[in-house]
Amino acid sequence: MTGARTFERGSSLPETAIIMAVLLALMFGIIDFGRAIYTYAFVAQLARQGARWAVVRGSECTLLDHCNAQSSDVKTYVQSLSEGATNANNIGVLASWGSCPPGSTGNAPGCVVTVNVTYNFAFMLPWLPSGSLATIPMSSASAMVVSQ
Repeated sequence: MTGARTFERGSSLPETAIIMAVLLALMFGIIDFGRAIYTYAFVAQLARQGARWAVVRGSECTLLDHCNAQSSDVKTYVQSLSEGATNANNIGVLASWGSCPPGSTGNAPGCVVTVNVTYNFAFMLPWLPSGSLATIPMSSASAMVVSQ
């Protein structure tokens, strides 16, 4: 009887190792997908903030910095808002003005500015394949009417 128990000692160690590996993989997967959701919400917020910044810096702006803002100004501003795990150099920004009232052009009051923000989110999970399969392209757009 005593000899049979000797062989059973330590048998829970491999079972524990397998279960712990699965639980850790699941936990880190949840954390990484949480990062992805946060990054998508952040990209949407960047588009809104970029559009808001552009609408108050139209062709009739006089009191703010970067008045008569161009697409490059909006891009610089939006990339400066990068925080956390996002890389500012990987944030793509395109601002365009259009749909103006009669007699207005460019970024005059009444014209619509659209800011498109793109970001390629990269997973940190080591068991995902590398390259384009381990990234998710995220994008968001926001359009507002220029006020000044």
